[in-house]
Amino acid sequence: MESKQPEKKSGNAMLNVCAFIVDKRNLFFLIFGLMAIFSVFSKDWVKVENSLSAYLPQSTETKQGLDLMEEEFKTYGSCSVMIANVSLEQAGKILFDLEGIDGVFSVDFDDTPDHYNNGSALFKVTFDYDENDDAVLVPLEKVKEYIKPYDSYLSTTLGDIQAELINAEMNVISVLVVIVVLTVLLITTEAYAEIPVLLITFGAGAVLQLGSNFFMGTISFVSDSVTIVLQLALSVDYAVIFLNRYKEEHRDKEPREAIIVALSKAIPEIAGSSLTTIGGLIAMTFMQYRIGPDMGIVLIKAIILSLISVFTLMPGVIMLFSGPMEATKHRNFIPDIPFVGNFDYKTRFIIAPLFLVVIVAAFFISNKCPYVFGYSTLHTPIKNEVQIADEMIAENFGDENLIAFLVPAGDYDKERQLLDDLMDTGKVKSCTGLANTEALEGYTLTDRLSPRQFSELIEMDYELAELIYTAYAVNDEDYAKVVNGLESYKVPLIDMFMFIHDEIDEGYVSLDEDAKETLDDAYKMMNFAKEQLQGENFSRMLVYLDLPEESDETQDFIDRMHSMAYEYYGGGSVYTVGESVSQYDLKKTFSRDNLVVTIVSILVVLVVLLFTFKSAGMPVLLIAVIQGSIWINFSVPALMHDNIFFLSELIVSSIQMGANIDYAIVIAGRYTELRESMGRRESIVDTMNASFPTIVTSGTMLAVAGILIGMLTSDGAIYGIGQCLGRGTIISIFITMFVLPQILLVGDTIISKTAFVMNMPIRTHELQGINRISGAISGNINGHVVGRVSAIVRGEVNAFVDSGSITKLTEEEAERELRAMLLPVSDANEDEASGGPEEESDPEDRAVVYLSSPSSKQGMDGKGPAEAGDVPGPSGQSGKEAQDDET
Repeated sequence: MESKQPEKKSGNAMLNVCAFIVDKRNLFFLIFGLMAIFSVFSKDWVKVENSLSAYLPQSTETKQGLDLMEEEFKTYGSCSVMIANVSLEQAGKILFDLEGIDGVFSVDFDDTPDHYNNGSALFKVTFDYDENDDAVLVPLEKVKEYIKPYDSYLSTTLGDIQAELINAEMNVISVLVVIVVLTVLLITTEAYAEIPVLLITFGAGAVLQLGSNFFMGTISFVSDSVTIVLQLALSVDYAVIFLNRYKEEHRDKEPREAIIVALSKAIPEIAGSSLTTIGGLIAMTFMQYRIGPDMGIVLIKAIILSLISVFTLMPGVIMLFSGPMEATKHRNFIPDIPFVGNFDYKTRFIIAPLFLVVIVAAFFISNKCPYVFGYSTLHTPIKNEVQIADEMIAENFGDENLIAFLVPAGDYDKERQLLDDLMDTGKVKSCTGLANTEALEGYTLTDRLSPRQFSELIEMDYELAELIYTAYAVNDEDYAKVVNGLESYKVPLIDMFMFIHDEIDEGYVSLDEDAKETLDDAYKMMNFAKEQLQGENFSRMLVYLDLPEESDETQDFIDRMHSMAYEYYGGGSVYTVGESVSQYDLKKTFSRDNLVVTIVSILVVLVVLLFTFKSAGMPVLLIAVIQGSIWINFSVPALMHDNIFFLSELIVSSIQMGANIDYAIVIAGRYTELRESMGRRESIVDTMNASFPTIVTSGTMLAVAGILIGMLTSDGAIYGIGQCLGRGTIISIFITMFVLPQILLVGDTIISKTAFVMNMPIRTHELQGINRISGAISGNINGHVVGRVSAIVRGEVNAFVDSGSITKLTEEEAERELRAMLLPVSDANEDEASGGPEEESDPEDRAVVYLSSPSSKQGMDGKGPAEAGDVPGPSGQSGKEAQDDET
């Protein structure tokens, strides 16, 4: 084959750009190599947020309460350790050893059923460090090391153990997905060397995706876990489309020219395909629950980086592998499926109305889908070590449902009364606050003691106690007590200990060694409690509910807690924080987010489809098909009474609308194209044969990726996303193969009647001399015309037709021809074509002539045929080449 290289000085800007990419491929190899090296390091710079509650809107009670707790209180790191198959005596020794570990502040254990049951001992270990301090991980590791010889289970939220376990699971999933992708590509490609081309292209996009996450600062663990797998499943189509274009062009062109032409054709096609996917992901960015924008932005970035990889790196890779691809060709393993097209045609009047009934039913059933907002009622297919430990502890000692209750600080009496009221409800196992925490000798931290009571408590000289109380009163500006006597002056125990400790540190008070040691021990315990339970503006109560983590009864009791607190503190100054509260807040945001995601995804995709098909009917039909598949997808858990995490619906519905609709576009686009020259039966049969390889390639990858994620993860949110995505993709494939064709056949008339042409701004060109015209035009031409003509001419025609025909048309016939050519018919256009308004004349004079000359070879002098090579084609092609391209 003789090389036909496009000239860079051609008027075609797209070909110039594509030629630059191919010719400068080594430059792009270098750029991608440098970015890949950078990404290897930068991927570790991103912070991963493991808490779903961190993404709640600022207006929610949980978010406001968490911010307050971070400002006002210190939360010490802790863990729960269960040792099974030990005696009470052995448990006592373990208690002693745990308390002796450096960095352990305290260990709670006794012989009550709360800590020893069924031959198992439960130790609640509190460390000396804040839970956000990395130093807390050192004693935690020491505890883990100590309990290794025992039948032990450790539960904690410290460190990134949950994230580490999920990452390990996703690494396994990624390997399996790659194996599946390789298997699919082996079947669907035409040469074995095509596989490394596709893998290199995707691998580059994936590495850049990981390395660019640090620009966002922090991403959610959900985005961090599933993005790479979804990026592969969502964007592999782009590389396949480009590769198929190259193979088409390579049939009669050398590799370089074939790549340039293929890339120029693939860029608009791939960009259009990606818009629907990006449109669906954009809908996620409108969610109030900010994990939606987080995941939406990360996935959109992944799609864009995949496009860049396909457009700039893949052309050079194809050049490198063009020889091996020729040498490793194999037969096509994907068969034609004419039976599907024939089935679709024969059942068009049955399936189409039946599907309408199904999606209406699915709409109502999916609205009853049992969404949950926490993990407590979800059952994942596998469990990690943290989940196993939590379940073992819950099985032997019951679940803990902790609510942090924040109330205005400063009134210990109100706190004590509120704590008593909570215990009287019968819905609370226990509650802890400063007002009911025991200090010394039966006194609580907030009990008020006189000077004599205080002196007797810590065995202090009474006169010294009076002196200290006097100093406290002066410091508190309570001078009346100093004047009237201190016998009846009482101060909360914790306040007095804090005051004396400060006075000793400043040298104003001195005590003997025994009293100082007693004071130091008491201060340490009291300060530990105060840092966790009392802030500058708020006090914190720890309320353990005797209710499930997620239930209507629990949510009703949370509302009741607010009402009880308002009786003492008034509205607007009380906050509850905990898993149950977080789930309650998520439930409140879900309805709004679900509606917004559905509407935005449909609108964005609708706009893209309107520009793609230039028909009002076609987008409505395609969206109805995919939205119907979404409703069917979420009807399954409703019918099976299988709880599903709410985030699955929000994310999967966006991905399903944006990505699965590509399958529908492939079929609809091919059918519309074939219908211009074929009947309905032939069009649908050929459409299904041509579309099946694309759909089975992309659909299999996305479906298997979702199924593997759902089967091999222990996280409830990720499990739900994978399960619904895999099932939804399979449903979408089935519907696009066995329902959409019938809808297209039945709706054929609607599609044609709702078609429209988008008029572009009129650009008038006035040129003289020899000019080459390429494209749809409207106007007057005065001079010799040489070339292939397919046009409606109003006026006189004086031309030699070497082949083809000239046919007179009536107005009606002309209108039909114009519609078929997708040219607008209007009075304005008629006026423009004729140079002004037509005057009344004989109908015969106003006849329209259709000039069709598909292979005209008239010379430039109008007297004889010209050689094809005389007229330069696009990009430096000869006239013959241009003619072939036109064909």
